[in-house]
Amino acid sequence: MGKRRPSKRPLPDQPRSQDDLNGLVLAHHGPVSIVESDAGDIVRCTTRKALPRTVCGDRVLWRPGNPREGTITAVLERTTTLVRPDQNRRVRPVAANLDQIVVVIACKPSFEYGMLDRYLAAAELIGATPVIVINKSDMLNTESRDKLEQRLLPYRKIGYAVLFTSTRSTDGLKALHQQLKSHTSVLVGQSGVGKSSLVQALLPDHDIRIGALSQVTGLGRHTTTVTMLYHLPEGGNLIDSPGVRDFTLSDIPVAELAKGFREFGAYLGQCRFHNCRHLSEPGCAVQDAVRGGLISERRLQNYRELVESMSTGH
Repeated sequence: MGKRRPSKRPLPDQPRSQDDLNGLVLAHHGPVSIVESDAGDIVRCTTRKALPRTVCGDRVLWRPGNPREGTITAVLERTTTLVRPDQNRRVRPVAANLDQIVVVIACKPSFEYGMLDRYLAAAELIGATPVIVINKSDMLNTESRDKLEQRLLPYRKIGYAVLFTSTRSTDGLKALHQQLKSHTSVLVGQSGVGKSSLVQALLPDHDIRIGALSQVTGLGRHTTTVTMLYHLPEGGNLIDSPGVRDFTLSDIPVAELAKGFREFGAYLGQCRFHNCRHLSEPGCAVQDAVRGGLISERRLQNYRELVESMSTGH
């Protein structure tokens, strides 16, 4: 899916009333959506029945009720939606209207390249720009950093931004600020990679914001367990999502999945068989590119594992 400008039009069958105001969903918890008005006011809103469930980043129409409370009357068309399946393999939206997915990994806990590639594929498939951030770089000595740089070189070669950051030494934070500027970005990654520390470094008044938000919304301790949108001081929005133990893609056709691996693009459609899955078929242009050193063998292996997991339902 390509990127589009956020639409100001309601979804079908959602006419706009003159009493409706524009709003931005900062967070969603249970039946409550936390909506920011165009004037910057924070309002607790419930959603009318029959409307889709809102997610962080949604643009909505809402109608004021009691002070600091209102009702969402329409959910505006989304440009992009990041989704992931739940434990029952039902697809659940995580965030909407983002144009950049920042995958945060760290040397400790050691990261898994399969998960990294799944996040990158998810970004490619919704038309968002993927960015790789290696946090806790202060824990790397020169030798270990060089080795990690070499392992990440294939990602740089195919055009992904790769940033090393540390909230202790401030390594890379200026470059990260610049990368986030003027974008709506979501931070994703495993638990323990230091996303919370990065958010604190990017938003010096983070605790004040959380306190004010909790006071108005009553979310309290739940503010640390829900996906939340913040405005960056230098422009742009940052969506912080809770850490996960794993990330899987929703079931999609294999032909679509291959499009999630950017470097495969030049070879798709060149295989001997039009329905080639790039697994072990003869005359596969993607496999030939791997043998020629044009595509990382590890990336192809991770793609194959994804195809296998989708076919077995795991």
